Amino acid sequence: MKIVKQVCEPAPTLSSNHELPFSWHSLPQMTLEHSDLLQVVERLNINLSVELPGLRGHAALAPRPRRPLLPAKDQLRQAAGLLLLYPIENIAHTLLTVRASSLPQHGGQVSLPGGAIEENEAFAQAALRETQEEVGVPTTDVHILGSLTPLQIPVSGFLLHPIVGAIYRRPKFRLSRREVDRVIEVPLTTLTNQKNLRRRWQERDGIDIDVPYFELDGTQVWGATAMILSELLFTLGYELN
Repeated sequence: MKIVKQVCEPAPTLSSNHELPFSWHSLPQMTLEHSDLLQVVERLNINLSVELPGLRGHAALAPRPRRPLLPAKDQLRQAAGLLLLYPIENIAHTLLTVRASSLPQHGGQVSLPGGAIEENEAFAQAALRETQEEVGVPTTDVHILGSLTPLQIPVSGFLLHPIVGAIYRRPKFRLSRREVDRVIEVPLTTLTNQKNLRRRWQERDGIDIDVPYFELDGTQVWGATAMILSELLFTLGYELN
């Protein structure tokens, strides 16, 4: 199944790509018959209530080496993002946003809808509020399933709390052009497809780093967003060797 894009604009691409030599294992491979939203939600309702994959899930798609982490969490700003699950033709999808290039932080990058926590705001409240502000999904439409492991983003000094939620029909998006250039609607089956797992090499601060990523119909999803998607897949029972 192809990625469904809205607000179609040229997607950024990078060079020096080749397939990631990993394979999915554990549960049977996700098929169109096994990836309907209700089955995914049922599995998450169970698995989000027990010990999460955490570092093991993040590490599968983490750049190598990672940037040094801040030792004290109180030095980090708190943020929340929403992993929104919903059906298209009965197949579970998740939503990614391409951030507006004019934004001062992470402009043009692929991310979850989300942002900084406001005073006296719970993580789930922040994720829902930001999603409504960025893509127009009403907060009351989303059923919160739970949360994944908080992920430190050293380059911006945030601790990101991924919140998992579901909506039982395909949302109608209204994008805030100040924050979002376009959205990408990704079937979960695409994330478990071996051919969409790649890696590239790039230089950072004079060091060569190995960057695993998801290749989504011409858009590369890497870094924190890929790490969070990886933990989601681990939570559903799909792991990388």
